[in-house]
Amino acid sequence: MNTLILTTFDWVPDLPRGYVRDLRVRWALEEAGLPYRVESVPFRDRAAAHFGHQPFGQVPWLTDGDQSIFESGAILLHLGELSDALLPTDARQRSEAIQWVFAALNSVEMASLPWSLARFLEDNSETPAQKHLEDFLAARLRHMESVLAGRDWLVDSFSVADILMADVLRLVDRFDGLADYPACADYVARASARPAFRKAYADQMAHFAAAD
Repeated sequence: MNTLILTTFDWVPDLPRGYVRDLRVRWALEEAGLPYRVESVPFRDRAAAHFGHQPFGQVPWLTDGDQSIFESGAILLHLGELSDALLPTDARQRSEAIQWVFAALNSVEMASLPWSLARFLEDNSETPAQKHLEDFLAARLRHMESVLAGRDWLVDSFSVADILMADVLRLVDRFDGLADYPACADYVARASARPAFRKAYADQMAHFAAAD
């Protein structure tokens, strides 16, 4: 097996630390016990080589031999092909997990990210646009609350779908957005209590702190 290389920024400001999306990849790699190393690219000076790997100048990307893969969802699906710890072997459950990967990114994060960005910017205005963001997120959270009630994970066993969904909901929880959704809050707490998450989180925080 090739040594996997995870590339992230060399540094980010304090506010997004613990939420930069290389954490999702670190978490998956730790869950699977796959060997990897971390490399950095400059946060402030994004060169042409960076855009060659990630066309939007973002992070992370994963290098696996001669493959360079960007977007956290695509990276996690790639890692799922390398480890049964990340995707079920049963065909039906595997298909369900993959569906939830796309649901986390396309249905839930689509609603949660604009809402969270407004909180990051300390925008507490009561404009029609802000009300729309609140209602959009609330609708998605109501659906997730009913899904997560009475189950530990999205499919029978923990998978990359849970890494993505928990990380999406974790950002909402940062701003107390899960206060009225106890099943969602319990799900985030359960996921973030996993040793692999704790190590991934600590490693990301240490990585950025080392550049201060």
